[in-house]
Amino acid sequence: MSTKRTTSIGCLVVILGLIGAGLYGNSRLAPMPDGPKQYYRVAKNRSLAGVLNELQSKGIVRDARVARWYARLKRAAQTVDTGTYQIQPGMTVDRLLKTLTSPIRRMVRIPETNLSYRTANLLEKLEVCSADEYKAIVADPKRLEEAKDLPLKEGANLEGYLFPDTYDLPPMMGAESVVRMQLKAFDQKVAPLLKDVKDWNRVLTIASLIELEAGTDKDRPLIASVIENRLAKNMRLQIDATLLYAISEWRRLTFKDYREIDSPYSTYKNSGLPPGPICSPSVASVKAALAPAKTDYFYYVAKPDLSHAFSTTYDEHLANIRNIRGPK
Repeated sequence: MSTKRTTSIGCLVVILGLIGAGLYGNSRLAPMPDGPKQYYRVAKNRSLAGVLNELQSKGIVRDARVARWYARLKRAAQTVDTGTYQIQPGMTVDRLLKTLTSPIRRMVRIPETNLSYRTANLLEKLEVCSADEYKAIVADPKRLEEAKDLPLKEGANLEGYLFPDTYDLPPMMGAESVVRMQLKAFDQKVAPLLKDVKDWNRVLTIASLIELEAGTDKDRPLIASVIENRLAKNMRLQIDATLLYAISEWRRLTFKDYREIDSPYSTYKNSGLPPGPICSPSVASVKAALAPAKTDYFYYVAKPDLSHAFSTTYDEHLANIRNIRGPK
């Protein structure tokens, strides 16, 4: 056989081999059958190879090994960053590789007035974590390294320290990550205000009451003065929000509730402050708790514009109620 013919046969074999490899590669890169969208969570930065292997087991990728070779040929990133990604069966490998470079960003506002159980319900609704998971971590601060330096009383939960703010909270983030973010924000924004305060629990408890009572910033120091004045006279605070915290519900209270809700948090049945904060207050409420106005007020009633009418005597208070709500 001539050298020329041998070379031709060799080239043909190589070409056929390349064609066969290409056909095989294309078949192994073909999308899986279409399926519903789903979230995929990467808790910590991971190798693309490890992610592709897992996605093959989930029916998203047909052949992780071939997909990995293809990613190298395309010079795709070989690391997948921490985050949540939306994927689905039926995606091409190109589309999947692009998706794995863009974790979901979703800014969520956690309101200042949220009692922790309300935040738990919000997070579950948004698929960030289960409500029970969030409540369990809030109830057991010892689970988190970030909570160990907080001046918490024995048996206290993290209410008051879960700073209300706008956070990037994608689905499947997990409760621990959310709480860590809130504690970090508290450390940055509230802790500096308390550096010279001996009793953080007292300040944060009063601030939480102010947060749930005040409708305007100008009223915060005035409400703080009412709380301090009543405490000084050993008058019960009689703040509705403490009952709502006690029953872990947010609804209109009934006369039966005022009589029958028996809890250390009930400021209708107990004098003094509740055992701890009933929400995580804003910076404005913490500042008001630290510097209450100097007044002789003992009462206030809400007006339609969310501000309050303040009074010194009970008779003045009743007159304010009549003026605002009208005669019964």
